[in-house]
This record gives sequence, structure tokens and C-alpha cells, in this order.
Amino acid sequence: MKISGNINLPGDKSISHRALMFASLTNGECVIHNISTGEDVESTRKCLAQCGIQSTKLENKVKITGGAFSIPSRPLDCGNSGTSIRLLAGLLSGKGITAEFIGDDSLSMRPMNRIIEPLIEMGVKIDSKNGYLPLAIKPEIVKGFSFSPSIASAQVKSCIMLAGFGAEGETIITEKVKTRDHSEIILKELGAPVSTNGKIKVEALSTSLQPFNMTIPGDPSSAAFFATAAAIIPNSSLTIKNILANPTRIGFFDVLKKMGGGVEWKNMHKECGELVGDVHVYWAPLNGIDITAEMVPSVIDELPIIAILATQADGPTSISGAEELRVKECDRIKAVCENLTAMGGEIIEKKDGFIINPPSRLYNTNIKTFGDHRIAMSFTIAGLLTESSNILDDEDCINISFPEFNSVLHKISQ
Repeated sequence: MKISGNINLPGDKSISHRALMFASLTNGECVIHNISTGEDVESTRKCLAQCGIQSTKLENKVKITGGAFSIPSRPLDCGNSGTSIRLLAGLLSGKGITAEFIGDDSLSMRPMNRIIEPLIEMGVKIDSKNGYLPLAIKPEIVKGFSFSPSIASAQVKSCIMLAGFGAEGETIITEKVKTRDHSEIILKELGAPVSTNGKIKVEALSTSLQPFNMTIPGDPSSAAFFATAAAIIPNSSLTIKNILANPTRIGFFDVLKKMGGGVEWKNMHKECGELVGDVHVYWAPLNGIDITAEMVPSVIDELPIIAILATQADGPTSISGAEELRVKECDRIKAVCENLTAMGGEIIEKKDGFIINPPSRLYNTNIKTFGDHRIAMSFTIAGLLTESSNILDDEDCINISFPEFNSVLHKISQ
């Protein structure tokens, strides 16, 4: 078997969430093409509808009309989506909307103090279950402030930016470690009062944004699974077209190249301020590398699939400074170590990551997904290295981010 072909992927999940929320700040109808088809983004769309922001969806196209917000009559269910809760909390705080947020069991175990504390400092009254969901916000007089996040998180940054649009005075955010910057890029492109000169400065939104028509580039995090398949199976060659190439989001491809993998970017251009291109990935001998804390923010979502990539390298690969993996949809450090060990891999678990020593051979087995879409997809790809496929205990969790995953994988497997 080899991996080959040319594919297009559903829109980037991070930008899809933001496009919906930024559309709510306009004064008319926006059209969003190639929006992510995952359940997470649908959670954001449904929550906005409960707040009076109406939209219609047909396959991967959404028409959404910005305008006046209303107080939701029931709790906003964010499902499994951390981006939904964290960004909506900021958006609704800036709009002065009282709301309660709930989520599934996994989301209810994810820490929310990272947004609770700065929002309280801005004047938002918040009730929560010891820093977890359910969480209720009651904005009164929201005030701008200077903020330096203790955790490198684009979700936290975007939350505070959105709250700053409804605040008195200027909001200034200073990042110690640069995180994905979609909010800054797209908002500036849409004419929002955002500046980025060393620090991120946000002023109150005095008028609505202009309606927009946007095509969302393919998700590089989704692309990483297929790129890994091409990189670990001899004689493979795959082109993934119209992928988001934002430098804060292509850390996976930088890692793959550093490991000796074949990576070529072509047809680079910009869409709504974001860099987009086609990436060609092909098999080449891989070497192990050290992924340090400075590199982690740009590959945080791709670390599970990088673990699979590392099993085929010549020499060990170590990952450090990735404690954040323990508070994702599941404890991803534990999930990767447990499942890779079950496949015959040699992996050493650390508090903040793991070390992978390439095995001579991996074996198919029963995989514990822990209900986590990225664990499920990573170990589906790992199964390509075995005589048969891995058996997942929960294949449906893939729908959280990428319902088309298996059909695309089937298309490129020959």
C-alpha cells in the first residue's frame, strides 16, 4: 500500500469558529464557504443562534446575519468545544449578555480559570463550579486592562480581545509566547480596531463590522494525519491543496521537515489576510528530533500524530514542555503512551511529554480513544503500519472535528 493523490480538506476549525463570531459583529449577511463540518463548529453556530444571531447551513456553506444580540433563554451547550466556550464568553461579555455555559463530560473537566480570572478583572461577574463548567457570566461595566496571559493560549487571547470590543478604554495583551494569530489577522482585515505592534491593542467597537464573504482554507491540523501517512509509508506522494499556511499553524510541517520528511509548499497566496498554499508531502527516511517547550505552541494539537511519525524515525524523539496536553479533550500524554505501548511501541511517559524510541515493528490492537477525536485519528493512521487495522472503542468521536476523515483516508490509500 502507498498514499497518493491530490485532496482538498474541510475548512480550518479555528478560523471557522472565529468567522462565525466575527460575522455576528457585522451589520448584515455574511457568507462563509468551506466551513469546518465538525460538531465543534456547529456548537458555536447553535449557541450564536440562541443569542439571536441567525444562520442557515447547507453542507459546508453558512449564511449568517449579524446584528443585535439577545439573552439566551436556556444554557448554551458548547458540547466538546473548548474554543466555543472560551471565545463566546468573551464575545458575550463584550456585548453585555448574561448567559450560562454547559458542555459534555470532557469539556466539563477542562480548566476555565484561564478566562475566568481576566474577565473578572475586566468587571464581568462569573459563577462557576470551582473553575469548571457550568459557568455563568453577568457583564456589568466592562473595562479595558493590560493583560499578560500566564498560559500560551490563543483561546484566552481571543476571549479577552472580544470582551475588549465592548469595554471602556483600551485593552492591551502582551504575549510571552506567540500563539496562533487568526483573530488579529482577520479582525484587522475586516477593519476592526485592533493593532499588533509588539503588543495587541484592542479598542471598543464603535460601529459594526462590514459584512464579508469568506472561503476558509483547509485545516492544517487535519492535513497532518494524511501527511503523516504519506511520510511513513514508502513510495508515497500526496498533495493537499489550499491549506492554511499561517506560520503559527504549520509547526507540524516544520517538524516533519526537520525530521527529514519530504515537504514542499507551492502556490502560496493570501485569503482574508491569511497565507494559504498547497503542500506536497512524500516519503523519505526520518530521523528523531527534540521538540522543546518553545516549539510546542505551534504543534500542540498535532503532538499525538507526531508521536506516530516518531515511531518510524531513526533514533529517539523527545517532547518536553507539553503539560497542556494533559488538559485537552483527554489526558493526551497518557492516551498516547498507553495506546502506543499496546501496539508494541517503546515510549517513556514524562510529566510534560514523552520520549519515543522507534520499535522494530508495531502491531494492530484495540485502541482506547478516551472519546478524543485526535487520539482516534492518530491511531487509525498508526494502524496503517500494521498487518491489519487498529480497532477503536469509539470511532464516532472523530465527528467532533472531521466527519470526512475515513472517506478521505480511503481515497488516498492504494
